[in-house]
Amino acid sequence: MSERPVDWRDNLRTFRMAAWLGWQVESNWADPLLFAVYSLLKPVAAAMILVVIYRIVGGETAEALFPGMYVGNALFMYVGALMFGVSWVIMEDREFYQVLKYIYVASSGILWYLAGRAVAKFLVTTVAVLVLFFFGRSLLGVPLTWSGINWGLFAAVFPLGILTTVAMGLLLAGVMLLAARHGEGYAESVAGALFLLCGVVFPLDVLPTWLQAVGKVLPLTYWVEGLRRAFLQQPFGTALASYSNAALIAVLAVSSAVTMSAAVLFYRSMDRMARRRGLLDQLTEH
Repeated sequence: MSERPVDWRDNLRTFRMAAWLGWQVESNWADPLLFAVYSLLKPVAAAMILVVIYRIVGGETAEALFPGMYVGNALFMYVGALMFGVSWVIMEDREFYQVLKYIYVASSGILWYLAGRAVAKFLVTTVAVLVLFFFGRSLLGVPLTWSGINWGLFAAVFPLGILTTVAMGLLLAGVMLLAARHGEGYAESVAGALFLLCGVVFPLDVLPTWLQAVGKVLPLTYWVEGLRRAFLQQPFGTALASYSNAALIAVLAVSSAVTMSAAVLFYRSMDRMARRRGLLDQLTEH
């Protein structure tokens, strides 16, 4: 089942149809009204947990860090959603719908199919992030205004982080090819580790030195920091305060390119291994 040579129109067609399929899977479990209520209330409820934590901690430091924490937590929703949206497709299509081998045969490229399946997650998460921003500005005093956004920085940073997150989902998808059905916790576990190491709700400064070093290797650290500066015009803590906006973009661009290249190579390697072992249509009932 080797992939046949195709042109860009075939790839885009695969991406478009995968995006449509992803939306059908994402939204068909409830009527539209219930789905909309769930999509809006879930992120607000999750954000309120962190709001309560910061309010309990209190103090001038907590108050000063609160806007950065709130924005970072809202934007980090993309990470968990897209990594899960890309990687879980392997398990879902192989184990539950039992169509993975047919998708390999019918689609122009499995990588385009996996990326397309993440589109629905991206759209739902974007709505949730906008709701959180409105909620934070209106009720919690987070200083978010359209006129105050550094649109140039946002335009440079945001797509790089999204592509990096999709690439990380592709890395996990490669693992899923060889994993049994219990692999559903992989994406959540990785997202949880990144939540800590990328300085999402706590500055990197509070971590041990060796964990700070790990965090500074991760491209999403610079993505979250760059978006915070785009929305709030200030760094979060001191660990990355010495980086200019241009330096953040440069580091993010290089690390994102490395991550995406490694993800494609890794997935193709796992793909070849899965084919040799006959795992593309193998069900793991445990």
